[in-house]
Amino acid sequence: MKLEERQRAYWRRNLKLTLSLLSVWFGVTFVGGYYASELNTLSFLGFPLGFYLFAQGSLLIYLLIIMIYVFAMNRLDRQFRADTRR
Repeated sequence: MKLEERQRAYWRRNLKLTLSLLSVWFGVTFVGGYYASELNTLSFLGFPLGFYLFAQGSLLIYLLIIMIYVFAMNRLDRQFRADTRR
């Protein structure tokens, strides 16, 4: 079964969005965790910065990633007319 060019373009953009958001997730989770001890030498609101970033900041970034994905996919669906909510 061959995909139409329009379907391939939709899939490429979907993969690009997913991979870029996953790279942000990886950076926040693993790269930030790697440097947590260095970040803990700084203080933010009386807490070590590494602790604060992982206790509060990472959760906010995860929510932002989800919101970006929802808005971008809704726009992509409208652009390619792949919206199934009719």
